[in-house]
Amino acid sequence: MDAGLTVDTPTGRLRGAPAPRSQDGTVVLHQGIPYAAAPFGTHRFAAPAPPEPIDGVRECTAPGPPAPQGALLLGAAEWSPETSLECLVLNVWSSARPGADAPVLVWIHGGAYLVGSASEPTYDGTLLAENGLVVVGVNYRVGFEGFGHVPGCPDNRGLLDQIAALRWVREHIRAFGGDPDNVTVAGESAGAGAVVALMAMPDARGLFHRVIAHSTPGDVVRTETARLVSERFAEVLGVPLEAEALAALPPEKLLAATEEVLTRTDSSGRRTRSMTCFAPVVGGPELPEAPLEAIARGEACGIELLTGHNLHEYRLFSELGQNVQVDGEEALQRKCARLGLGPAEVAAYRQARPGLCLRDLYVSIMGDAMFGEFTLRLAETHAAAGGHAHVFRLALESPALGGRLGACHALDLPFAFGTLDSELGAFLLDGAPTDAHRALSCRLMNAWHSFAATGDAGWPPVTTGATPVKIWDEADELHAHDPSPTREIWRGIDLAPK
Repeated sequence: MDAGLTVDTPTGRLRGAPAPRSQDGTVVLHQGIPYAAAPFGTHRFAAPAPPEPIDGVRECTAPGPPAPQGALLLGAAEWSPETSLECLVLNVWSSARPGADAPVLVWIHGGAYLVGSASEPTYDGTLLAENGLVVVGVNYRVGFEGFGHVPGCPDNRGLLDQIAALRWVREHIRAFGGDPDNVTVAGESAGAGAVVALMAMPDARGLFHRVIAHSTPGDVVRTETARLVSERFAEVLGVPLEAEALAALPPEKLLAATEEVLTRTDSSGRRTRSMTCFAPVVGGPELPEAPLEAIARGEACGIELLTGHNLHEYRLFSELGQNVQVDGEEALQRKCARLGLGPAEVAAYRQARPGLCLRDLYVSIMGDAMFGEFTLRLAETHAAAGGHAHVFRLALESPALGGRLGACHALDLPFAFGTLDSELGAFLLDGAPTDAHRALSCRLMNAWHSFAATGDAGWPPVTTGATPVKIWDEADELHAHDPSPTREIWRGIDLAPK
């Protein structure tokens, strides 16, 4: 047995394997490490419980099972009723050795709180580990299992899983050469929404020290709204909204109900699909108040923040499967009103982004509404409360689909992980990456490493008087003040939970 592949942890010995993508051969990958018990049977809809003790040496050389999920969205992991339900597992990439005290990056995958897995090739942590980080990727409960409101059970079970994983990191990461007193938790999209929620969760305090949040969605829901969604599930499933009745159903039944709950028919009879029906639930003991409210009060001011978004976020959805149609001016005004924007704000958008047709104007507005404005407001709120925040914006445009995707949602992921040759990277880059793409990836990875190690991303932080923005592109730019022409439009628009 190769001693370099076997790690002695406080709860047992774990055997990994050389990371296949390691360019210098130093990175060891441990996969499928259980950090909590399978969340089914007596643990269904409950807070995560401790895993079974390790007897002898546990082989950690293959990906662990993903959480139950359907094929609703791009990024869904392969799951079937035959898949093991021991899904609360994590992966560790490390080239450090015990005692090295390397900075730790814990990755929370995105996927609309519905799908995803830490073992997706895009999230391969090998190159980040070669760059000096110990990288941990976490599987957690998604969909109804993780975020559905079940009376008598804790809300936000997926977030509680992440807290359990962070406790595992605190207790075990020294064995992999990591420093438990220098932990950054990072995520993109729903993963970013999750890590921002962790900033406001009492049980997560002290478990991490920095946050990287890419394309943070602003959607959090109140308990009453979450209950309405669950009532719809119970109606579709034909059972009462009770823990015992729901726990008697196999996961695939809940996944089939998710498909039906997400499917809607518009006034013209066209079938459309919302991206998600779940989000962090505000109002219970797990997450007492909305993250922005807690951050504004200074509850997270000791946590350093690196956050940003992509210039054309919503194009990923408008060009890949979402039925986005704007049938005239009245339809545009009606859609924007649901976002909190009135005719004056829509007119201001036209002036800020002239020449766009109604559909493209709406797509631009949706990108700001879903990701851009919340991301910037998060950084500014944190800075105003005494926190430390850096802001970026990815402007590099994808050449895929004739350039229609632009700087779309998720384009940053293969750059941040150095996985430009992954399936997602090859799609978004329309083939092999260029030298300019690889150079940008190196700059972004270096910024992650610098921030995770020291809290300094490499450009000035936000102040109460200015929001400096790093523009990532083939040639980067640094603006002393946010150059976006639409920020003023959103000033005063409420981003409170629904």
